[in-house]
Amino acid sequence: MRITVEDLTITLSGRDVLSGIHLLAAEGEIAGLVGPNGSGKSTLLRTVYRHLKPSAGRVLLAGRDLRAMTPVEAARHIAALPQERGGDFEFTVREIVAMGRAPYQRAFAGDDATDREVVAWALRRVGLSGYEGRGFAALSGGERQRVLLARAFAQQPDVLVLDEPTNHLDVKHQVELLALLRAQHRTTLISLHDLNAAASLCDRLHVLHEGAVVASGPPREVLTSELLAAVFGVRAAVVEHPLTGDPLIAFDHRAPAATALPGPA
Repeated sequence: MRITVEDLTITLSGRDVLSGIHLLAAEGEIAGLVGPNGSGKSTLLRTVYRHLKPSAGRVLLAGRDLRAMTPVEAARHIAALPQERGGDFEFTVREIVAMGRAPYQRAFAGDDATDREVVAWALRRVGLSGYEGRGFAALSGGERQRVLLARAFAQQPDVLVLDEPTNHLDVKHQVELLALLRAQHRTTLISLHDLNAAASLCDRLHVLHEGAVVASGPPREVLTSELLAAVFGVRAAVVEHPLTGDPLIAFDHRAPAATALPGPA
C-alpha cells in the first residue's frame, strides 16, 4: 500500500516542529528519512503511525485518511518500530513477538495455531529461532532490537514504519537487517542516521532540515556534495561504491564543518 503525506504540520508546545510536509512511499518501496538531529524525522514517523495528531494536513494510506480508521484497522495495515521502546519488559521473547498478533485477536482470546505459526516465522526472519523462552530483559541491545522487529513482522502489516532500526546492532547484524528489509518488498518508511546505509537501502530519500523537506528523490540524485554541506554541515565526496555501484559518501573528517543552511530567524 502507498503512504502519502500531504501538507502536514505538527505543532508541539506552540511551535511548528514540522511544516508543509509532502512526501511519498510508493507501494513496495523503501522510502528513507534522513536529516540532522532535531530535523523532525521521529516526529514525522510518530504521525504516520498515529501517535501524534496533525495540526494540519493528513497522512493517506492507499488514498484513505489514516485518522478515519479505527486503531485496530490501522494496526492491521501499519506496524511501527519507534525509537522509544520502553524499559526492560518482564516477558519472554515469544510473548513480546506474539503482541504483534493483537490486531487479529478477539478480546481475551489466546493465541491460536495461526498466531503461533506467524510468531515462529517472524523469529526465523530475524535470526532468533530458539530464543522463544528467553527473557527479553536479559537480551543484548541488538537482540532486543531484532525481537521488536519480529513483533512488527508478526503484525503482518502492509506498511512498516521504522525509526532508526539499526541502533544497537553491530555491523554484521546491520547488514543482515537491511538485506532483510530489502527482501520484504513491503512499503517501508524508515529513518536512518547512516547516510551510506540509506543510499544502499532506499529507493527514495526525503531530506529533512529545520522541520521541512528540502530534497526528495532517488539517493543518487539527492545525495550531492552540495546538499551534504548545506544540510549536514560536512565536506564530503559522493562516489560509486566499488562493490554495489550505489552512491558512497566519503566524508572528510579532517576538514572544518561546512556552512549549513541558515536556521529560522
